[in-house]
Amino acid sequence: MKAETIFSESLNTKISYRLFGLDGPTAEIHALLEPLNHSLSAQEQIRQLEQSLNWLFADLLPVPMQQVWKRFFLSDAANQATYIDQGGASALSIVQQPPLNGSKVAVWVYGIQNASIQKASDGTVGIHRPHYTHLFHTGIHSPEGDSYKQTLAVFSRYISSLQNQSANLEQHCIRTWLFVQNVDVQYAGLVTARKQVFDQEALTSDTHYIASTGIEGRMAHPEVAVLMDAYAVPEITAEQLTFLKGTGFMNPTHEYGVTFERGTEVSYGDRKHVFISGTASINDKGEVVHPQEVLKQAQRALDNISALLNEASCTMEDMAYLLIYLRDVADYKPVEDYMQALYPGVPKLILLAPVCRPGWLIEIEGMALRAHADPRFEPF
Repeated sequence: MKAETIFSESLNTKISYRLFGLDGPTAEIHALLEPLNHSLSAQEQIRQLEQSLNWLFADLLPVPMQQVWKRFFLSDAANQATYIDQGGASALSIVQQPPLNGSKVAVWVYGIQNASIQKASDGTVGIHRPHYTHLFHTGIHSPEGDSYKQTLAVFSRYISSLQNQSANLEQHCIRTWLFVQNVDVQYAGLVTARKQVFDQEALTSDTHYIASTGIEGRMAHPEVAVLMDAYAVPEITAEQLTFLKGTGFMNPTHEYGVTFERGTEVSYGDRKHVFISGTASINDKGEVVHPQEVLKQAQRALDNISALLNEASCTMEDMAYLLIYLRDVADYKPVEDYMQALYPGVPKLILLAPVCRPGWLIEIEGMALRAHADPRFEPF
């Protein structure tokens, strides 16, 4: 993978990206963009990031690519979301998870070469390739009721939308992100509702779950307790999916009452995508490891991720990006130094987002990309 970090003085932006597949017909990019001038207003920081995104895709990349997905991380969604350009064809996610580098906003963007993008009337963004359609849903919410009722409504809307695209939750959903306002209080309602939905959809400990991150986050409207983004591929087959366990490092999630996969490997004819769920400092008994020691928790989380990647014949060097969630703002600098020393070439973003269990000080998620020839399947 090609890795580069660019500092644009004219746009006051740091751009870190990893570019995969340049030697084939379809390249992919994951990029993280951060403002350099933190004294500017939120409106100006957002404007400069949007200009930087356009510059990256129009002028900097060695092959033409399209933005297919982007997520803006805001420090104050109620006052800042209105400044984001919500036009265009790409899937747009907006969540309040303050960047901890001092800026008011950051953005994660995913791009694909040779992609045809269509947006359905319900907001679903479909990325059409010769053999697969990639469906991105963002900002699914329902403002009525508590977190339990909102989660039921969110999944109901998502399942209905998948059905409109000839897909279903059990077979075709690859990854979800669930953002919970006041996670310490409202996560329990989400867990109960998700398990209820999964039982109805044949997602159980005897079958499989879905790779996911469940973390603190909110949208601009204060009445929304639960917000979901999701990714699905209607043409994917069961043979293309491998669910990663991290055996010997972590226990199955259902043993402590939650329902998600630690990671999911998706095999195509020419590559594999490895989705790593939000991963914390947990052992094979479901216990928090290294209470109140954030750097030791960071290392245990990374060890757990490495165990998952190893099951997919990948390493940390295959990671296209890392999102790092912290509970305590005071942990930012030591964690930033630690992660940069370990993985200087991997784009990273550190966000304020308490994890679903108070004892976990840090959670890490990401995605690996690796070339992989498998004649059983069509190329990506």
